[in-house]
Amino acid sequence: MTDTSRRTRPLLRTVVGEVLRRHRQQQRRTLAEVAREACVSVQYLSEVERGRKEPSSEILAAVCDSLRVDLADLLAEVGRDLTTDRAPVLRLDAARLRRAARPAGTTRPGDVFLLAA
Repeated sequence: MTDTSRRTRPLLRTVVGEVLRRHRQQQRRTLAEVAREACVSVQYLSEVERGRKEPSSEILAAVCDSLRVDLADLLAEVGRDLTTDRAPVLRLDAARLRRAARPAGTTRPGDVFLLAA
């Protein structure tokens, strides 16, 4: 077993909470201010920031609106945090190069194929 397979991957809700907290603190705003504008309880927002609750898309959008952060930007930041020295990422270009190096029509057990539309 390699070090990367033993390394635990963070839960999505944990990283989402970390990013939300980072934005709130950068704006020097309190939990109460953001929660009031987002129409959620302070306790709930605190649990979201600590990664204990997984917010619905509606709650996440409301908190993003309160923080004046575009939801797409928040999710992109979460994605960057997930890939920055935390979890291994399969780059499609590398996978294509490996596949191209094999003789045509050969596959191995465990080969994964990505179908995208």
